[in-house]
Amino acid sequence: MPPRISVLMPTFKHVHFIRRALDSLRAQTLQDWELLIIDDGSPDETQHVVAPYLADKCISYFRLDHNQGLGAALNYGLARVLASFIAYLPSDDVYYANHLSTLLEVLESNPDVILAYSGLRHFYNRTSPGQIAGYPLQLVQVLHRLTPDRWIEREALITDDLERMFWSKLRPRGNFRCTEQISSEWVDHPRQRHKLIQEPVGGINPYRLYYHVKHPLRFHSSTGNRIDEVEHYRRFREKPDTSLAPDGLKILLVGELAYNPERILALEERGHKLYGLWTTDPYWYNAVGPLPFGHVQDIPQENWIEAVRKLQPDIIYALLNWQAVPFAHTVLMSNPSIPFVWHFKEGPFICLEKGAWPQLIDLYTRSDGQIYISPEMRNWFATVVPESACSDFSLVLDGDLPKRDWFTSDRSPRLSQSDGEIHTVIPGRPIGLHPETVGELAQRGIHLHFYGDYTQRQWVKWIERAQGFAPKHLHLHPNVDQEHWVSEFSKYDAGWLHFMKSDNQGDLRRAIWDDLNYPARIGTLVAAGLPLLQYDNRGAVVATQTLAQEFEIGLFFTDMQELRAHLGDTKRMAELRANVWRHREKFTFDYHADRLVDFFRRVIEK
Repeated sequence: MPPRISVLMPTFKHVHFIRRALDSLRAQTLQDWELLIIDDGSPDETQHVVAPYLADKCISYFRLDHNQGLGAALNYGLARVLASFIAYLPSDDVYYANHLSTLLEVLESNPDVILAYSGLRHFYNRTSPGQIAGYPLQLVQVLHRLTPDRWIEREALITDDLERMFWSKLRPRGNFRCTEQISSEWVDHPRQRHKLIQEPVGGINPYRLYYHVKHPLRFHSSTGNRIDEVEHYRRFREKPDTSLAPDGLKILLVGELAYNPERILALEERGHKLYGLWTTDPYWYNAVGPLPFGHVQDIPQENWIEAVRKLQPDIIYALLNWQAVPFAHTVLMSNPSIPFVWHFKEGPFICLEKGAWPQLIDLYTRSDGQIYISPEMRNWFATVVPESACSDFSLVLDGDLPKRDWFTSDRSPRLSQSDGEIHTVIPGRPIGLHPETVGELAQRGIHLHFYGDYTQRQWVKWIERAQGFAPKHLHLHPNVDQEHWVSEFSKYDAGWLHFMKSDNQGDLRRAIWDDLNYPARIGTLVAAGLPLLQYDNRGAVVATQTLAQEFEIGLFFTDMQELRAHLGDTKRMAELRANVWRHREKFTFDYHADRLVDFFRRVIEK
């Protein structure tokens, strides 16, 4: 006779958890089950640890040749089950002794119920009598009837929302009922799947690296925006590889690429060969390989030191943010004979806070070339490591400029041309704009359009207060990708940078990060031809003010009344928009690519 319950155990990199899970199943009061272990390409000793359990004829082990994702692993198991009731026991979770018996009783006693679920322990010491508030039903707490339905697989979508992946398919077939008994445990640890997916701790890049995914992804966490790398990067991926030019360089990219990662293809398009050696612990917005646009050959993490020595790149180009500092430092110290250029975008103060300051100083003093994101940043580092900042082998170049390809769309008509109102935009966090300030804008007839649904969820209280001050002048919009920057943001009259008053009084040693930084949104706004709005910090050292004055692309003011006067000067605004449009090419990575390569050659030849 077939077993009454088929238990599916998907596993990946859980060698230190799986014994506990297996033993909790074997301790069930109901013993009429079969277990299908689906090893989703684990690179650890899972197979060896599981082997003794396979003496039990109720336990089967299947190993997929590479990681295919949760949905594929579960569907592999569903295709092989013998029972008419399906339970799940992820290899990092635990059943209590009466778990299966209490769930089965609900289903066998209630023909209208398609799915039964237990209460569970979670987050170490908390419990819930049923579904955890704010989370979907978890695999470990569920038993359902076998149906023809199948889980959404990775090729279609990656999400932490199990409701979207499968439970929603069962709801039309019957009721869901809770036992209200705590009989399972959703074990809390840093590498839980939902944590690897959810921003800001997880995200698309941590997910990609952890699961060794080599293809572009369709990704939508329950906390972030939908990302479709398949379509977004198709234009780059489908271009043929450029042949290595006779004088082309072999460039090893080290660290991560943060925003606008496809920018580095400007180097490949010029006949240089790109390789990637990526930090192993990236933040969600810090792009690492395998890159979804291709044209970069990855160096495997296993035995990477030997692989780099064998490759013998012409230059190591290490970048970008503070999260990459420890790994870049390791690469620097392991390859003293290869010319090494260090390009730091942001985070010297965070390096102090996180304890990576010694490694950062080494990267500046021991590297063969240094790249600073702004003249102010270079001058600030001269107060810290003067021998580096004064080097003949230093360059100033913003860290994550967009690629020229996104600047090709046509501009849209401005909203102000149709309604006579003034419309400003902020793509990302409204840093420095207090809710009361939004009210002052509204009083002067200035609209604020706030983009980024992920950011908006982090600024809910700010939005509620701002809407109270400006119910008709604060407008919320979803995220806009690079392909639509020009058409979307060109509808507005001007765009906000961080609205910050500097206190450094012209003394670099008093400077903070907001004084030295070029926010990533500069490229976004300039692409659309928008003048940059910022506090007038004359007399202080502020990188964005110097930049905007150099190209005459900014508006500087100290209060909203002064801003209203600037925005109402139609002749001056037309001149500013023309200046931004004329200079916007300088805010692409492509514009600086030849200068960067010339710098590499100087470093190599020194």
